[in-house]
Amino acid sequence: MAGTSSGIVAGLVAAAVGTVGILAYQAQATVPAGLGRNASANSSPAAVSKAPRDRRHPAALPGDSGKGERVVYSVDDDRVWLVDERNRVQRTFSVHPGSIDPRPGSYGVTSRSHAVTGTDGTPVEHVVRFTSVDGVAVGFSAAVGDAGSGDTAEPKTGGIRETRADGEAMWKFATIGVRVVVIR
Repeated sequence: MAGTSSGIVAGLVAAAVGTVGILAYQAQATVPAGLGRNASANSSPAAVSKAPRDRRHPAALPGDSGKGERVVYSVDDDRVWLVDERNRVQRTFSVHPGSIDPRPGSYGVTSRSHAVTGTDGTPVEHVVRFTSVDGVAVGFSAAVGDAGSGDTAEPKTGGIRETRADGEAMWKFATIGVRVVVIR
């Protein structure tokens, strides 16, 4: 009797594994083109060139940075703009990037953490992540207290550090799915 039961269980397991394999293949085969790929792979060539700037107002929102609600991050200027759905800048501030820059392109906020320890050992809060580079998460965060600015050479850090006040504004603005447009 024990041999019969184990045979039945083995048969059911094999059938379940086969069914899951077929369903996985069907799901993969029906995914729309581009879905699930890194957003930067779908970036337009314009996103890679330097966005136009207003020379008289260096903190003004750069041209060609998109439309609608979004966070705009300039890796060349170390500046962030929080832009509402009517294309009005709600807040702009300078940041201190980590040792890894994200590629220019359009991303979505993928995860958030209220308080964690950064890869450099610095306690941070209001973490808003939007991509990864070579396995290192990239996102905005504010160092807690008088901790470092996140601009150390080692280890590799993707933390783009902001002041605590700016971090709180980012936390309120950049919820899951909000676009982050990275420009030069």
